[in-house]
Amino acid sequence: MQYEALRDIEILFGLALVTVILLRRFRFPSIIGFLATGMVAGPHALGLIRDTHEVEQMAEIGVVLLLFTIGIEFSLKELMRIRQLVLLGGGFQLLFTTLAIAALGTLFHFSLPQSIFFGFLVALSSTAILMKLLIDSGEMDTPHGKTALGILIFQDLCVVPLMLFTPLLAGGGNGLQEIVIISAKAGAVVLAAHYGARFLVPWIFEQVVKSRSRELFILTIIFIGMGTAWLTAQAGLSLALGAFIAGLAISESEYSHQALSDIMPFREAFMSLFFISVGMLLNPAFLLRYPLLIVTLVVAIILIKTLITTGAGVALGLPMRIALTAGLALAQIGEFSFVLSQAGLQHGLLSPEAYQIFLAASIATMGLTPLCLKMADPVAMLAVRKLPHAWTRGRGYLAGREKKVVMSDHVIVVGYGVNGKNLAKVLKHLKIPHMVIETNPFTVTAEKKKGEQIIFGDASKPEVLEHALVEKARILVVAISDAAASRRIAALARQLNPSIHVIVRTRYLLEVEPLFKLGVNEVIPEEFETSVEILSRVLKRFLVPQDVIENCVADVRRDGYEMLRSVSRRHSHAVGIAGFLAGAEIGSFRVHEGSPLEGTSLREGVLRSRSGATVLVIKRGEEVVPNPDPVWELRAGDIVLLLGTPEQLAVAGRLFGG
Repeated sequence: MQYEALRDIEILFGLALVTVILLRRFRFPSIIGFLATGMVAGPHALGLIRDTHEVEQMAEIGVVLLLFTIGIEFSLKELMRIRQLVLLGGGFQLLFTTLAIAALGTLFHFSLPQSIFFGFLVALSSTAILMKLLIDSGEMDTPHGKTALGILIFQDLCVVPLMLFTPLLAGGGNGLQEIVIISAKAGAVVLAAHYGARFLVPWIFEQVVKSRSRELFILTIIFIGMGTAWLTAQAGLSLALGAFIAGLAISESEYSHQALSDIMPFREAFMSLFFISVGMLLNPAFLLRYPLLIVTLVVAIILIKTLITTGAGVALGLPMRIALTAGLALAQIGEFSFVLSQAGLQHGLLSPEAYQIFLAASIATMGLTPLCLKMADPVAMLAVRKLPHAWTRGRGYLAGREKKVVMSDHVIVVGYGVNGKNLAKVLKHLKIPHMVIETNPFTVTAEKKKGEQIIFGDASKPEVLEHALVEKARILVVAISDAAASRRIAALARQLNPSIHVIVRTRYLLEVEPLFKLGVNEVIPEEFETSVEILSRVLKRFLVPQDVIENCVADVRRDGYEMLRSVSRRHSHAVGIAGFLAGAEIGSFRVHEGSPLEGTSLREGVLRSRSGATVLVIKRGEEVVPNPDPVWELRAGDIVLLLGTPEQLAVAGRLFGG
């Protein structure tokens, strides 16, 4: 018997390898390959697997491990940071999706408990598929990525209560008394986990870590996770709840990151078996028997979930483009819906025939997720163009209360993440006029109270840029993670103000050339800047002198940014002065007390002879003197604008120091 189980696992993984590789060529996520593998190998198709019981048992372990890792990754601090998005957005989406599906179910003469249960199934989205797609496409930090993540967190938290309420819908419980008993048990388990996380778990890990054995550390993680799940099951609660609570207990310890990295390979392996087992449950004959019904269900599910999730985002005050993109991203049915559906089948809330139709429609929505994500941005932009600005700009009362700002020759900062916040902080310190544009209404409200010059809106819309006085601005800095939105903002800003200097922060070097084609002046790829910073820190650890490090960094920057400049020149519409300054840099330096330059005149040529750099402008107090006379004598506090190669500017910088 054990050999047959081993053979079945070998068949499934071998078939999954071939299927996933084939589907990856068409850019489908691996999970779709696992579902397809189960359909092909299952008893309803080729019948390669005779007994699915062993596979289903391992799939249950996959679900337990998934909730366990979600618990480890779950951070109460992160929840508090995006609590409005999680609680309000997720609550709105889950509640109104359930109500909408329940209403439709009653219209088609299903009982009220069945209709509510259908709502539970449809309301959940796939954390595994969506997070994988967003991470692969680099959209995890985009506004729509964060919105989707907040709603998914709420859905994951609600999985356990939904599983607890499923027997009650089927009439298997004692109504209010059962709810009170279950809640009391859950509260006791959570309380025990809380004190365990504070005292017991750290002590256990501390003893294990002293042994310096990785094997023992992994065994401890599995012992805590599986043991807590088993104890909650013995208390009459679900394995999933216990696994999640165990993950929460570990997440509060200092060993959570190591625990997560060690348990992740196990989770991925068992989760693949979970999706394969779901595929094996589907009878492909139902696809041929009810094709029109299944297609109708798929379209209805995607439309209803998209509209309700978009409505949740708009209700929170998000711009229509971001809310609609997140809505399409969350339009599929999630993996936990399969777990719920099996519970519903056991308690009579789903008939075997309805269960098969649900499986077919769910797998189809999962398969369409990559297409929905690809279409999300064009569909959102089309909706924004067709609908009135008052409907699509986001929270009306925030946008409507913006006072008209009198500002010119200022910097516009798009995005108030780490980069935007740091830039705005320095600009404020130096008293350089600036304005921030941010799409998160809660961030806007909080920063306004702190005195930050920030407005709410989507900078890819002309009305928002015009409100930020883009036609009078000197510089536009786009510091967001959404590559498509960055391109639109840059193109729109260049159209509204042809003379504005546009700087765009981007993630990867591949995104540089499309931005230069749109007329962006400077592109800062994080991929390149990270490599420069890593180089500098490695050399410091080897005690390489600072001047040698600066020369190495200058060489890397010269080679890297010369490549970027060549791309820029290739796509510039006019040569301009930049075309004649290839390889040169412009930098500003302050004359410090005691520097070799203090008290010297330009005629003496100290700066020119020792560095090779050329003086363009000198600023003393409020006086700015371009192309200064040779008799000009440098004083402490003067700011000098120099032209030269990176090496010349590096040498000049040392001359200005005290």
